[in-house]
Amino acid sequence: MDLPIERLLGLYRDMLLIRRFEERAADLRMAGLIPGFLHPYIGQEAVAVGVCAALGPDAAITSTHRGHGHMLARGASPARMYAELYARRDGYNRAKGGSLHMIDTELGFLGANGIVGGGIPLATGAGLQLKRTGVPAVAVSFFGDGATNEGAFHESLNLASLWKLPVLFVCENNLYGEFTRQDRHQTVKDVAVRAASYEMPGVIADGNDVLDVHSVAREAADRAIAGEGPTLIEAKTYRHRGHYEGDMGAYRPPEEVAEWMARDPILTFGARLVSEHGVGQEALDAVAGEVEQTLDEAAAYAEASPHPAPEEALEDVYADSYEGMALR
Repeated sequence: MDLPIERLLGLYRDMLLIRRFEERAADLRMAGLIPGFLHPYIGQEAVAVGVCAALGPDAAITSTHRGHGHMLARGASPARMYAELYARRDGYNRAKGGSLHMIDTELGFLGANGIVGGGIPLATGAGLQLKRTGVPAVAVSFFGDGATNEGAFHESLNLASLWKLPVLFVCENNLYGEFTRQDRHQTVKDVAVRAASYEMPGVIADGNDVLDVHSVAREAADRAIAGEGPTLIEAKTYRHRGHYEGDMGAYRPPEEVAEWMARDPILTFGARLVSEHGVGQEALDAVAGEVEQTLDEAAAYAEASPHPAPEEALEDVYADSYEGMALR
C-alpha cells in the first residue's frame, strides 16, 4: 500500500496513543482512581487503527467490552474518555457508562457494549439505515471470536447478506473467548469460513499488521458502498494482557505469549517505518513525546472535572418525549 509518510506516522501515532492510554488507565485503576473493570485492548491496536483509517466521516461503528481502542481510533477525545473512566461529570456518558458503555454519536460511534455480540445487530441496523437513506458509507461492527457463536451474529449476517447492506463485520480473533481457547469453543479454525454460509466474502487479515488490515477494510468498504453487500473480516491478533485488568492469563502457554509479543504491532510497524520508509528514530520519538503530552493533559482534565451530584443519577436515562410525543 502506497501511503504518504505523514499518513503512516499518523497510523503509528494512533496505535501508540491507544497503547499508552490503556497502560495509564491500568495504573490509575491500581491507584484506586478508576472504579470498575477494565478490559484492555493492548496488543490489538492495528485492527482498530487499520479499519478506522479506511472509513469516511459518515461511517457508523459498534464496539465491544474492549472498546477504548476503537473509540480512540475513531478520533474520540482522550480527555473525555479519561473523565468517563474517572466517573466525572465531563465524561462521555457523564459518569453513567464507564469503560464498558462509552458512546459518541457525533463520531458515529454507537457505543461500546458489555454484551458479547451485542453490537452486531446494532451495526446491521445502522447499515440498513445507510442504505435506505442513500448515504455512501458503511457500518462497522467489531467483535471477538467468541461472539461468532452467538445467535445475533448469524441472524445479522443472514439479513445483511439478504439485503446487501453496507456492513463490515470485523472479528478480532485473539484466540480466546474470555478464558477459553478458540479450539475449545469452536470447531472452525478460521472464523472467516462462516461467511460462506451467508454468501458473502470472508477475508483473513494479519491483525498485527496495520497496513494489511487497512487494505482489507478499504476493499471491503468500497465493495459495500458500491452496493455489493457486507464482508466478514477476520483479523488474527492477540491481546497482551488477561481478559480484564487483574487477570494474570495463566491459562495461556508462555511460549504462545512470547511468540505473539515478538510480533507486537507497534514495535514491528515502527521498525518497518525505519527500515522501509526511511523514517528516523527521532521522528518516532517525537510522536511518542506528543502522545505523552496529550495523555498528561487528558489526565489533568479528568482529575479537574467535578463528580456528578447524586440527584443527576437518573438524568438522560429516561426520555420524556419522542418527536414531540409524550412518553409514559
